Amino acid sequence: MTDIPSPAFSLLASRHILVTGVANRWSIAWAVAQSIVKAGGRVTFTYQGESQRSTLEKLLSELPSVGPAPLLLSLDVKNDAEIVAVADRLAKENLRLDGLVHSIAFAKREELDGAFLETSREGFILAQEISAFSLVALCRAFLPLLNPQASIVAMTYLGSERIVPHYNVMGAAKASLEASVRYLAHDLGAKGIRVNAVSAGPIKTASGRAIKGFVDMQKAVADRAPLKGQELTSEEVADATVALLSPLMRAVTGEVLFVDLGYRQMGMF
Repeated sequence: MTDIPSPAFSLLASRHILVTGVANRWSIAWAVAQSIVKAGGRVTFTYQGESQRSTLEKLLSELPSVGPAPLLLSLDVKNDAEIVAVADRLAKENLRLDGLVHSIAFAKREELDGAFLETSREGFILAQEISAFSLVALCRAFLPLLNPQASIVAMTYLGSERIVPHYNVMGAAKASLEASVRYLAHDLGAKGIRVNAVSAGPIKTASGRAIKGFVDMQKAVADRAPLKGQELTSEEVADATVALLSPLMRAVTGEVLFVDLGYRQMGMF
């Protein structure tokens, strides 16, 4: 008997997605890339620094060998010239984009400790530039490469709208990111391009573990979310992202999709 492929296998068939923010194998962005490939899509990666490039090269051996080898492109989102260089390289390779996954965020460790009141001007601006403005900059630079009905998905977190201890300046940056998603959805909608965000619950990533009290956050979700006793996985977040990237969600834009076992909907914690 011939095996019947999963219905998800063809969701992104022949679609080319640019994935940013793969720092290591625990990154949500890496799980998203794996799900894209499983759904039949092609991935191009960006990286910052030779350490990330080396990590990506090792991880690529875990992806199915389907089609051309993924491109790895250097990108520092604080550098406009590098953003333009990525767009130029894609154009040179005659590669258009059906999607973009924005999974880039950064704040200085000291800005996540203590009170938000003590946030430095430098730390605030840096978090905003890397975590929020970078989405605007990438959309602007890649617009000529985006196919009609392309989909852009940014990764965010509940700390954008609720007080999460020790999330501090990242909460403000994620709020800015989500506002940017809405305004970009308006600007790009006339071209048929969708812009959304996925708000993932706490997952064991390197950046998540850097937040003080992260284990308590995970326990709170497991104990209080409607889907009780479960531990959210990066694969679940990745599959939701693939849905947003796919034609299945072709009428959805400007939204934040919460993938958190229902935790956000609880009125009492």
